[in-house]
Amino acid sequence: MGVEYRKLGQSDIEVSVVGLGTWALGNDFFGEVDTDRGIMAIQKAIDIGINLIDTAPAYGQYHEAETTVGRALKGRRQYAVISTKCGVHRIFGEYVKCLSPNVIRRELENSLKRLDTDYIDIYMLHWPDLNFGIEGALDLLANFRREGKIRAAAVSNFNVKQIKIAQKKADIVGIQPPCSLFDRSSFDNGIIPYCRDNNIGVMTYGSLGGGILSGAFQKPVENSGRERRSSVYNYFNQSMWGKCNKVIDTLRTIANNRGVSIAEVSINWVLAQPGVTSALVGSTNPDNVARNAAATHWELNPDELSSIEEACKKFMS
Repeated sequence: MGVEYRKLGQSDIEVSVVGLGTWALGNDFFGEVDTDRGIMAIQKAIDIGINLIDTAPAYGQYHEAETTVGRALKGRRQYAVISTKCGVHRIFGEYVKCLSPNVIRRELENSLKRLDTDYIDIYMLHWPDLNFGIEGALDLLANFRREGKIRAAAVSNFNVKQIKIAQKKADIVGIQPPCSLFDRSSFDNGIIPYCRDNNIGVMTYGSLGGGILSGAFQKPVENSGRERRSSVYNYFNQSMWGKCNKVIDTLRTIANNRGVSIAEVSINWVLAQPGVTSALVGSTNPDNVARNAAATHWELNPDELSSIEEACKKFMS
């Protein structure tokens, strides 16, 4: 059984319903990473049919993730849908937002070089910028598409009002919001429902909650050195750890009954949500990439979905 594909919004781009996220390949946020193994993971994804490879210049102090994706896709470019971003920079280790059109033009050219490609399939604004605004950058995305340097425009971390502007200015076909069993903010704030109703593709990030929803962690994670995930995902903090793992116990029961992994159950939950096109899942392990892709081979039934909801209400409220 192969990987399922869905069209991204109103575009002609078909993406795998499980995509591969590459933030970890920046090698400075999710712990020490073996780059060669990360390349193998990307190649494994392509070989088994995962075509959506998501990255960004800000993943790594020196753009390590984009460079690694470029190396991994050498000879495989035609099988990949590359999604990358602009507008977030690394300055002395900090993430700094800047959507100056002059800067973005240079960003695109640098990303094309690092990715070793003539075009980018999906190019998105990574975050809104309060200093320069979003309209000039959106106009530039529309220009990039006319120039043939990108196939489609998208945005990430935009609210509904900003998405509406992006539709008018750049005819965006997709958005990348956070979404997982533990993070339903993109439903609460109306982003995913709006995209569903207006045929805008949704590529969720944080689909495994920084890894906690894989069930692979045995204890809370503390920020130290290259391990910084708990600064974004508070599930790894002591105050949330116990609550989260009580829900994960329910996921574990479902996984054991089905003979699948906990990660598959978690990914399946995301894919079961109306409006979601693809769940982005980060992994630098080829075996885990194959495991994550297996989530597309089955679906959670109503009873399983109900038991998950009951656990969340009981322990996370």
